Amino acid sequence: MNAKLAIIGGTGFYDFEGLEIKDSVAVETPYGNPSDEFVIGELEGKEVVFLPRHGKGHRIMPSRINYRANIYGLKKLGVTHIVSVSAVGSFKEEIEPGSLVIVDQFFDRTKNNVNNTFFDEGVAVHVAFSDPVCPVMFEALVEIAKRLGLKARYGGTYLNMEGPAFSTRAESRIYKSWGVDVIGMTNMYEARLSREAEIHFATIAQVTDYDSWKEEFVDVPTVLENLKKSVFASKSLLEEFIKQFPPQGDCTCEKALETAIVTDLNILDERLRSKYWVLLKKYMK
Repeated sequence: MNAKLAIIGGTGFYDFEGLEIKDSVAVETPYGNPSDEFVIGELEGKEVVFLPRHGKGHRIMPSRINYRANIYGLKKLGVTHIVSVSAVGSFKEEIEPGSLVIVDQFFDRTKNNVNNTFFDEGVAVHVAFSDPVCPVMFEALVEIAKRLGLKARYGGTYLNMEGPAFSTRAESRIYKSWGVDVIGMTNMYEARLSREAEIHFATIAQVTDYDSWKEEFVDVPTVLENLKKSVFASKSLLEEFIKQFPPQGDCTCEKALETAIVTDLNILDERLRSKYWVLLKKYMK
């Protein structure tokens, strides 16, 4: 299989300088419309697909993003690897605003069950998700961050809250006591759906603030100012990652459904076969 990379940009990461744009594609999915058109370009001689998670102009709230359509659309375009960039708050004094965290775990505090799975009718699928990030991509990003001397944390747990409001101080202090590292509103959905789509997935978290556990006021202007510092670092990291893409190593991401499908797919009617074809075609007879 030919490797193909996608970058999902979050708050403050709406485009990718240096990406030579070749096309912009609208993709139809059984789950509705993605956040925006998929930008197909070239960087360092490699084809890259870029999607602004919140749409052009940052017009879609985290809890209103159609994550299923986004990941399905990338799968339909032949994407095999996703790096998702996300703004987060920090629960650790040493994880400072302006720095990066290369995430390796997630903790789900969301209630939006619609985006939890592609398989919402006719098929029972239970993917293994103990290690939600592709280990090969994680190691590659860590190696590059170290080589570039970036201010980054190697490994960390991302708590995914619902949003769109930030945490109360009580919530934030309880989350901090749990030992998680950062908090955001988006990446858990993308990680879980990428696993169901058998796409290699990794997260670069851009730290903007200390959430509200710390006695300092957090508002949107503060978040955006700190974000400027980490966006430059994350783009530098991604440029180097693209140069050496695809990363070399062994993982089971692209075989995640081999032992996860409970349903006999032969019993699916034509409508369901069509709906799930992009995701399940190699398992359908």
